[in-house]
Order: sequence, then structure tokens, then C-alpha cells
Amino acid sequence: MNNSTPSTGVYANGNDNKKFKGDRPPCSPSRVLHLRKIPCDVTEAEVISLGLPFGKVTNLLMLKGKSQAFLEMASEEAAVTMVNYYTPVTPQLRSQPVYIQYSNHRELKTDNLPNQARAQAALQAVSAVQSGNLALPGAPSNEGTVLPGQSPVLRIIIENLFYPVTLEVLHQIFSKFGTVLKIITFTKNNQFQALLQYADPVNAHYAKMALDGQNIYNACCTLRIDFSKLTSLNVKYNNDKSRDFTRLDLPTGDGQPSLEPPMAAAFGAPGIISSPYAGAAGFAPAIGFPQATGLSVPAVPGALGPLTWFLSLVGYACYLEIEDLIFCIILFKQLITPHGLFILFGVYGDVHRVKIMFNKKENALVQMADASQAQLAMNHLSGQRLYGKVLRATLSKHQSVQLPREGQEDQGLTKDFSNSPLHRFKKPGSKNFQNIFPPSATLHLSNIPPSVTMDDLKNLFTEAGCSVKAFKFFQKDRKMALIQLASVEEAIQALIELHNHDLGENHHLRVSFSKSTI
Repeated sequence: MNNSTPSTGVYANGNDNKKFKGDRPPCSPSRVLHLRKIPCDVTEAEVISLGLPFGKVTNLLMLKGKSQAFLEMASEEAAVTMVNYYTPVTPQLRSQPVYIQYSNHRELKTDNLPNQARAQAALQAVSAVQSGNLALPGAPSNEGTVLPGQSPVLRIIIENLFYPVTLEVLHQIFSKFGTVLKIITFTKNNQFQALLQYADPVNAHYAKMALDGQNIYNACCTLRIDFSKLTSLNVKYNNDKSRDFTRLDLPTGDGQPSLEPPMAAAFGAPGIISSPYAGAAGFAPAIGFPQATGLSVPAVPGALGPLTWFLSLVGYACYLEIEDLIFCIILFKQLITPHGLFILFGVYGDVHRVKIMFNKKENALVQMADASQAQLAMNHLSGQRLYGKVLRATLSKHQSVQLPREGQEDQGLTKDFSNSPLHRFKKPGSKNFQNIFPPSATLHLSNIPPSVTMDDLKNLFTEAGCSVKAFKFFQKDRKMALIQLASVEEAIQALIELHNHDLGENHHLRVSFSKSTI
């Protein structure tokens, strides 16, 4: 789609009513930006919110019939920053990608155009909020406005920490309200805490008002949020405890080398670690999920309307209400197969599809049944060693794994496991939900037939290349046993290779990680 001047007569200095047809060379920087492929039902406020993290938005022209919009920033510098940010990380509105480029216009003159009332009302509302003159509905007056000199840094305490909360989880949640620049996590007074810096105090204000007191997971991991006395964070290392999203070249600390560029992009680039139903940067996305347990963000003030978003990472009752999530996994060539990834990630959720990249076989996509399982798998498996390499997992921008077209060369790298009988979590209320543990050197074995002895099982694992350190049957149920191997890495490999192994007598061995030791 080209950057055509609308027939309604948008005036640009030196280019009044000039038509542009076909492909054109990229425009030189301008404070007017051309947005393409915007959803037909998107609001003016959502389009404006794309620009808010980068500076003041001074004008807007919506061309919904053409799925286009023109956004005018207060300065060319702000527009350049916005384009540079969104070039490698395509923004989304209502789960649809939106494309941004410089316009040939130098400014927007929309005074005499029809149907501009909504755009101007949205601009005025945003301006009032940014200047601190508009209170959030229902909030006390001293909390409902952005105070002069208010810090863009939030101090976050997680109470009732029943499930692990990672830096990536915090980034995923708080990015709904604006550009997150830096995060530092730490433990103080036996409480998990974090400092999080936004690009703008306005974003910090919205996040605090919306999220303070909310639960990340069902009935636990409660957010307690205050403004920090700090105005900026100094992050020295990019690792699982701290991250500077503006400095992907920082070392990991402890003498470890910096992340390689592809890895840094996967873990550090804003917008990569995000929900597939992410909305406009700066505000919660307007999506239509049924309201359920999890985070519920109240309405943003003024003309922004009732925008709600839904996050339930551990709410198993919400299976069908959550979109599938995809993992992007950094792995290694030849030693791992789609079936191996299916078995491993299947410990934490039902895997629907797996795709190992055809031209880059150290990368793969794993599609899980829902968000809770995806987050659980990422928390437990990312950073584990497998076949001598470190496995890294992060959420992908892809919505689903595409199966190869008929006749397309694939070499068996893409597999559909949607109807596999090996799914552990298909039955609601299954006991498997109560037996999900991190990878450990001790494995839980079940479905053992009466004729199989301890030596049979020890020999089975030894032949698979494992070093067996201990073994015992359950006293009350000889169909189950514990086996302890030399390392967690060995146990992971053994689980991949021996889960569902045929033991005879119509019994297939079931293998999972155990919280116990022998």
C-alpha cells in the first residue's frame, strides 16, 4: 500500500494534494508518520498510544476506509526515535501488525476536514493526562494525577509468592502500559522485589494505578507498587536478575560473556517478550476475552474508553479462553527432534505443534495449548542443559506453528501433536496438574508392570547412557519407582528418550521429574 495523500485534502508544506502511486523510495525523516494496515475497528486513542512513549502527539488523521492513519509528533526527533524503535519490532493494534514509515508530509493540517472530532477529543484527553490535569476515575485526587517531578521508576513487591515470578513475566505485564527501559530484581527482607523504569512518568503512573493490588496468578503473587525515589536505574549486567533493554551489549556478569546478538535480540528487544494479544504500547490492548480470574486493568481515562486485558498464567480453568502461545527455542543440530521437544515440553503442558527451523536448525518453535502451560514450561526449562548445550526459551511473536504445504520440503522438521494420546493434561482435574516439578536428577517412574524388576529398569537407563546412582520402588505401589541419575542434564535426556518406552504386557513407561530424592 502506498503513502497516498487522502482525497479529503491533507495539506503538507510543498506537497498539497500530491498523489503517490506504486512503490516509492523511503521518505526522509519527518515528524509526520504514515501508519498502514491499521484494524478497521481501532480507536483514535489506540493509534495515539503508539506514539506516546516517544513524545507528544500533536495531530492525527484516521483513514479507516483505507486502513491507514497519519500521526504527527511534536518533533522530528521523537518521530525518528519511534520509527527506529518499531522498525525491528513491529507494533500491534488489536493483535494485528501495524507498519510505520515517514510520511512525505512535513505537518498535518486537518482544521477544515470532516470527522475530526473524535481524533481531537482523544488528543485533548491525552494532553490533559500528560499535563497532570485529569484524574483517573474513582481515584483520590492526590493519586489520580501525574505530579510534577514524579519518577518513572516503580518499586514493586510481590506478596504471597506461590509461583516464581521472573524478569520476563514483569516485562510482559508492565509493557502493556508503555516502554519499559530497565528492570532490576532482588530479594530484600525475604520478599521478592523489583525496580522498573519506564520511558515516561505517565506510563509509570498508569501502571501503578492499574496494577497495584492485583494478582499476577490466580489468588497469589500480589503486586504492591509504589513510586521509587530513584529517577533512573543503573544496570550493569543483562541476565535473569537485571536487564537494560536499551543496552543489549552489556555483559551477563560473574565473568560470563555477553549474550550473542541473536540471543540478545530474543531476550532483550522490547516487544519480543510479549503476549500474542499485546495491544498498543502505552496502554492495555482492547481485546475481547471473557473476563475471568487474573489481571483486570481498569479503564484508562478520558476518551480512551474501557480497555481491558486478560492474563492468567496459571489459571487452568481458563484453558479455552486463552490463545495459544509459541515458544522460540535456541537449541542445536541433529541431537534433538520434534518428538523430543514434544516429550520434554509435554511435562509442563500439552504441546500441539513443533517446528525445527529448516535453514537454522538450532532454533525451533513449540506451540503449547495455553498461556499457563507456556509460561510454566519457559520458567522451568529455559537455561537447562541438554546434550551439552544450554536451552533458551522465550515467547515468540508468532501466533501459531504453520504446517508445511503439500509437496513442500520439510524433512520431518514440523510435526502436529494436537491429537497425540501422550498429552498429560487433557483431562480437567488430572492428578498430573499436582505433580509438576522443575527438572531434577531424580525421576518418577510409573505404569511399571509386575514382571519388570529393579535390575531391568536400571539396565534400561544404563543402556540409554545414564549413570544410575540410586533406585527404589514405592512401598505401597510397586507400579511406581524413583530413580536418581548423575545430573539434571542426564535426567532430562533420559526423560526424552524413555518416556512412553514399551515395557511389555501392554505397559508403557511414564517418566516425570520428582521433587523427592532417594
